[in-house]
Amino acid sequence: MRHFLSGIALAAVIATGAGAPALAQNLFAPVVYVNDSAVTRYEVDQRMRFMRVIGAPDASAAAAEQALIDDRLRVQAARQIGVEITPEGLQAGLEEFAGRAGLDAAGFIAQLERAGVEDGVFRDFVEAGTVWREVVRARLLARVNITDAEVDQELQRVIETPIIDRVLLSELIIPAPPGQEAQALALAERISASRPTEAQFAEAARQYSAVPSAEAGGRLEMLALDNLPPSLRPIITALQPGQTTQALPVEGAVVLFHLRDAQGTLRPGAREQVLDYMTLRLASAGDAAALAARVRNCDDLYVQAGDAAPQVQRQTASQGAIPQGIAARLASLDADEAGVIPAGAGADLVMLCSRQPALAAQPQVATTALPDDGVEAAIPQSATPGIPTRDQVRDRLFNTRINTAAEGLLADLRADAIIRRP
Repeated sequence: MRHFLSGIALAAVIATGAGAPALAQNLFAPVVYVNDSAVTRYEVDQRMRFMRVIGAPDASAAAAEQALIDDRLRVQAARQIGVEITPEGLQAGLEEFAGRAGLDAAGFIAQLERAGVEDGVFRDFVEAGTVWREVVRARLLARVNITDAEVDQELQRVIETPIIDRVLLSELIIPAPPGQEAQALALAERISASRPTEAQFAEAARQYSAVPSAEAGGRLEMLALDNLPPSLRPIITALQPGQTTQALPVEGAVVLFHLRDAQGTLRPGAREQVLDYMTLRLASAGDAAALAARVRNCDDLYVQAGDAAPQVQRQTASQGAIPQGIAARLASLDADEAGVIPAGAGADLVMLCSRQPALAAQPQVATTALPDDGVEAAIPQSATPGIPTRDQVRDRLFNTRINTAAEGLLADLRADAIIRRP
């Protein structure tokens, strides 16, 4: 186990030598038309080879054909709005994609050629992706808006998600002696693409795995995540229990891992909250209740309080630092909601402005122009390790939203296109 884990290097994910099915007699016979643009058998074969090289989870003829159809639709949509790629833009796209495998464009193209893939396949693939980004930017960008409330919700979800530090894995290690690398890789890819259950993965491990764990269906004992190679950790933590990795070529073998379970712990302070709140002492509970009924939000309290506005106190503090009576009343309030606490002959109006996880507290908090009330001093001034910034969370949400919208746009293009077979 340790030998194979230490051998996994994921800087370059290129597998070479994958064989392709025998071509039909007429390589350039159309197999499908997309708005009168033909996709040929040769293109399908070349895309299949290309997909194997880049480690696509499904490199079948059907998947290659669908990918080519989608690329035709992307390029046609770009031409409809006058988008064309420049030679400089194409080269930049080639370099960027090749860089994901730790190569420059020339080195990546050389690897493709050794696998029987023409460089034009790579260029067409990059061109379709590049012009499609421009289509998405022109047609969808203005429609996607991420609100502060969505950022708050996502940030809280991140903070309250346990940090995975222990995993239960099953392994399947297929021997790949010289000359049999392609067969071992193809077998591993078929197993991974089938999305096996735990029982199915165990059966495959007993049949194909070449290490002692095969007798136990590939099952391993609980592992500390830190014991795994750094390059493997993000692959494992990206899995949900019940999922299997893609094929991972190593020296002399191809490896698959199946995640049976993942365990973690909450980061320190994940449950702590910082509250931004206001208080105002009034002469009676009736006065406090009447003011609470009028006030619309925290800034409005200064207006509605009238002559008593200078006595309004606004504070930001962690829950443990707030007086118990006030903290108990704040616990039942939503943002910009007010409550009343009896205080001897008078009463305190208490209003919640916001609540947020302590780990998400930001250095900049909205305040009024009134004299310093200590808000800034109560907010942590340094970022908590492992917690994304609000801008990073906003970018993540935006990317998810725009990608979903782009998939919807592509689906509409498919629905509107004339796709026919000879």
